[in-house]
Amino acid sequence: MNNLNVSATLHLFRIAMRPNLCLAQATIPTFNQLPMPLNTAFSAPAATTDIRAVVLDKDNCFAIPHSSSVYKPYEVKLTETQSKFAELKAAYPGRCLLIVSNTAGAMSYDTSGQLASEVEAATGVRVLRHQTKKPGCGEEIMAYFRQHPETRVDRPEQIAVVGDRLTTDVMLANTMGSYGVWVREGIVGKEERSVVRSILSPHPASKHELMVGLACSLRALSILWRPFS
Repeated sequence: MNNLNVSATLHLFRIAMRPNLCLAQATIPTFNQLPMPLNTAFSAPAATTDIRAVVLDKDNCFAIPHSSSVYKPYEVKLTETQSKFAELKAAYPGRCLLIVSNTAGAMSYDTSGQLASEVEAATGVRVLRHQTKKPGCGEEIMAYFRQHPETRVDRPEQIAVVGDRLTTDVMLANTMGSYGVWVREGIVGKEERSVVRSILSPHPASKHELMVGLACSLRALSILWRPFS
C-alpha cells in the first residue's frame, strides 16, 4: 500500500503563499470538547451558520492511529444518555456524518476497501472511498453529498470538517469553502506518535510526513516575512 500523499505535497506551495489556509475557524482540545450543535462552534452568529453535515477525520481524531474503533473515552457517556460520539451521530444522522481518512477509504492506501469496511462496521458511520487524499478531495466530498440529497447539502459552507491536522483537515475545509474544526491535542501526543506508528504500522515515515515538516517551516517563514513599506 502506497501512503505517499501527492495531494498534500502539491498543496505545499499554496501553504507558503497563503498560510491562512491552515487556520481553523474553531479549535478544541480533544474530540470530547466538540460542541453540539456545531453551529455554535464558530465566531459567526449561530443563526447565520448552517452546518448540515460533518466530515470527520479518523486517525488521532476519534480513533487511535491505525485503529478502526472509537477511542474508548469518547464512547463513555458524558450525559445520562449519550457519549460524545453518539451525540455527534444523533446530531448528524445517516449520511450527514462522513468519515474521510487518508488511510481507511483512501484508494492509494486502502486499495481493497477493507479498512473502510472495518471502520464502518466498528462505528456505524460511512467512510468515503476517495481517489485523491486530503486536502485535495473536496470535489469527491461534494459529489458524495450531492448524490445523497437527503443530507440537504448543496454548498460547501454547509459542511464542517473536524480533524487533528492543519495541513490536511483544516486546509481541506478552507480550500473547499467549508468550516474547519482543529482538534489541537488529538489522542496521541506528538512525542508518542512516532512510537505508536512504528508499533502499529508496517510502513516507514512517508514522504508526506517529511513534507509536512517543511510546510510548517514555510508557513512560519511566510508569516515572519513582511515587505518593507
